[in-house]
Amino acid sequence: MWESSFSKGSYNQLMLAKLALEDGTVFTGKGFGAQVESTGEVVFNTSMTGYQEVITDPSYKGQIVTMTYPLIGNYGVNHEDVESNSPQVEGFVVRELTKIPSNYRSTNDLSHYLQKAGICGIEGIDTRALVRRIRIRGAMKGVLSCIEMDNKKLVQKAISSSTMAGADLAQLVMPKARSTWKEGFTCSLVTYLTPTKPTHHVVALDYGMKQNILRCLVQIGCKVTVLPGNCTSQDVLDQNPDGIFLSNGPGDPAAVTYAHKTISELIGKKPIFGICLGHQLIAHACGASTFKLKFGHRGSNQPVLNLSSQKVEITSQNHGFAVGMDTLPKSLEPTHINLNDNTLEGMKHKTLPLMSVQYHPESSAGPHDSSYLFESFRDMMG
Repeated sequence: MWESSFSKGSYNQLMLAKLALEDGTVFTGKGFGAQVESTGEVVFNTSMTGYQEVITDPSYKGQIVTMTYPLIGNYGVNHEDVESNSPQVEGFVVRELTKIPSNYRSTNDLSHYLQKAGICGIEGIDTRALVRRIRIRGAMKGVLSCIEMDNKKLVQKAISSSTMAGADLAQLVMPKARSTWKEGFTCSLVTYLTPTKPTHHVVALDYGMKQNILRCLVQIGCKVTVLPGNCTSQDVLDQNPDGIFLSNGPGDPAAVTYAHKTISELIGKKPIFGICLGHQLIAHACGASTFKLKFGHRGSNQPVLNLSSQKVEITSQNHGFAVGMDTLPKSLEPTHINLNDNTLEGMKHKTLPLMSVQYHPESSAGPHDSSYLFESFRDMMG
């Protein structure tokens, strides 16, 4: 068992915290947020900003997220930069937490924000060593605790915790009932999609959807009806939409079998656009398969090649699984490729109005290079 820790004396009379991995590695640091214990898959995100969007993204359900940028919390938190109604991560790991945030939009600091949500964080550990370990050995199960301090017990808890493979976590974050969404961009600084009067009705199947996706759909002129991701194809068609959107979400796409069935019954009946988990579910519905990446793609700086335009887009990403390109049926063709590892980042149907991307064109946070895809979806609905 290997343990990394900073000067424990500096944490005198403060809340200690430990992060233990299933391989026996233990990091000791200072706790912040809630004094609790949680388990999850330990992953890392390479974004320099956008930590509040990361924390509230439902796709991170079941995961303890490490930020590679060393200083987090410097601009605080606010009521606008959220991707769901509450924080979703199981735990949060940073090198250094800013105690006094400075930004005119800030309404609270990060530690109190997580404390109110019942989520534990840890700071003061060598996040570079942690990320290097994950890159070499792959994403691992872990436990983050401000309660238990026995290393052996924590490692055993990490080993005994649930795995991400085979887990249908979408059920934990999808809505329970139908709703409508009417809000477009509200911040005057966000202008990357031109506001358009409503011309189309879109049904969005929510498997753990980021709210900025809904804002983008409204921005391009869509009336949006949100349905739970476990609804039936008839539930969707009863809304008489012009198009169908399939959202992002957490967990293993192979485990969301009810969605495979629903989507397969909808293909060809209405134009369909899928993002992230939605992209993976389309692949399964068409007969392709997915596989687990070693440590995933999480950050706002992933280069993707658009095979049609031959332009490189810098994209925001958050996924631990990918569609096997060699498993695509003849009816589907690749449209985008990740330039870091050549994995599939987008595809479309050769004859039907169906397209999807693995990354996040709604950004939030991240670059706006790929926002055109929402307009492409609108054009596809015709």
